[in-house]
Amino acid sequence: MEQGKRDNVQWIGMPSAAEAEGVEIVEDAMFHDLTELYPDAPVPGSAGSMVIHRAVLHDTSGMSELFDWVAQGDLVIVELRRLMERKIEFADAVSRLQSLIEGDLGGQLVQIGDERLLLLPSSMRGMRGVVDEVFSPPHD
Repeated sequence: MEQGKRDNVQWIGMPSAAEAEGVEIVEDAMFHDLTELYPDAPVPGSAGSMVIHRAVLHDTSGMSELFDWVAQGDLVIVELRRLMERKIEFADAVSRLQSLIEGDLGGQLVQIGDERLLLLPSSMRGMRGVVDEVFSPPHD
């Protein structure tokens, strides 16, 4: 490869790259963002496996997807910062999450910091005080 710029990509010639085995990088290679091509790609699972979802809840219209994930046995980390600015809608959202996840599904809500919740399915439980566990004196 030669030094130079092409299409805002800077190529630097490295002598060690010529000796390396593997796939040759070509300047004109096209790379795709797979999350744009397959936003809802099926994730193969095996018995006892779980998917960890990360979500931002802008309003209560996105809550049904959170419920679906937890009902499927997946773990969800949800950010509520934008929703917290609207106090009535925020209180309603947390109340509905508690009612459906803890009441109907037997799961658990765990607060992570000031802006996030961890939504646990019924197959998991959060533990209080685990952060300080390594610093506690040994038990006899």
